[in-house]
Formats: sequence, C-alpha cells, structure tokens
Amino acid sequence: MKKKTLLFDFDGVVVDTETQYTLFWDKMGKNYLDIDNYAHQIKGQTLENIRKGYFSDKEASFAVIAKDLKLFEDQMSFEYIKGFEAFLNAVSADFNTAVVTSSNRAKMARAIQEHPELEQLFDKIFTAEDTSKSKPHPECYINGMTYFDSSKEDTVIFEDSFSGLDAARQSGAKVVGLATTNAADKIKDLSDLVIDDFEMLSPETIHTLLTN
Repeated sequence: MKKKTLLFDFDGVVVDTETQYTLFWDKMGKNYLDIDNYAHQIKGQTLENIRKGYFSDKEASFAVIAKDLKLFEDQMSFEYIKGFEAFLNAVSADFNTAVVTSSNRAKMARAIQEHPELEQLFDKIFTAEDTSKSKPHPECYINGMTYFDSSKEDTVIFEDSFSGLDAARQSGAKVVGLATTNAADKIKDLSDLVIDDFEMLSPETIHTLLTN
C-alpha cells in the first residue's frame, strides 16, 4: 500500500524555538524599522523574503541583522516540542515524513549538529533553498507532496505560524495547527485540527483526519 505523507514545519512545530526568535526579531524590528511586535509580521517567511519586503532600501542594516542572526542561531537551543519524537517514531513506518522549513541549510545544519537523529527521523529535509517562493505561498508544501508523489488528499501538514498555516491550507492538504506560537482560537479557522503539542496525538487520529 502506498504511504501517505506528513509534512512538518520546523520552528514551533518540531522544536521549541519561536520564543527565542520572537525576542530577536522584535528587537530588530524596533531598532531598525521602529515597528513593534515585528516578529509577528514575519514569522514563517524566509530571510530573503524579509530582506525584499522590509529592507530593500536598507541593505547595510540588513547585512548587520543577517550577521547577528547567524550568531544568534549558533547559540540557540533546539528542544523538541513535547511528545514530538515519540509521535514521529510511532508514524514513521506508515507515513512518508519531511521537514519543510523557511530556515536555510546553515541553520538546519546547526540543528542537526545538536540532534543528529533528525536525519534518521525524517525521510527528507526541505529548506529555504529548495523553494523560490516564501510562505504564505504554498509552493514549499506542493514541492513536498510532489517529492513523495503524494496527493493533497493523502497529505497532512503541521504548522504554527499564520503564514505557514495559510500556505498549508492553500496546498489543499489537511492541516494540523500547533498552538505554540499563536493561541488555539486564533488558528482554528486555518486548521482541521489544533493541538498544544504531540503528547496526546496518535497515528490513529491522523488516519481518521485523512479519511474525513
């Protein structure tokens, strides 16, 4: 029987990094753009998309931010979202699994350095370099489905940010929203199922979601 497919965003879905990123990007937004709550506006977007959207006329400032971001990511922690590793081990035999992240390869290499098992847990890791359009465009998730030759009816996407949830919804797949970055009531309209973490999520729940 052909396997169905599970596609996971990384930050705020696989690992609990969103609080760290919020502090960093809120500071950058205030310092360079005089924008409050800046992180909320750009979560889920690639670094290149942030540059084009907000710093096209501030290249020198963005170069400093990019350097600071690299230093920040080199020191950040990558703790798994509660229950994630057990859940992925439980579904790996029956599903194709992949990370689909807006983060670049350098950042993911740092995460893999801390968690070498990531390359065994997932069948594929897609990064920002593997897509030409940033979330909320669905291209990254469509590419993931294409890689596994999986239809939208046979795919579930796990997301937390508004731009990521929007991309997942536009892809046509089923969407599980994680209330790690935004409150559950804020993401419910973009999700087929909302969870706080993976601790109580079972493979049977995912199979049921795909048949409804």
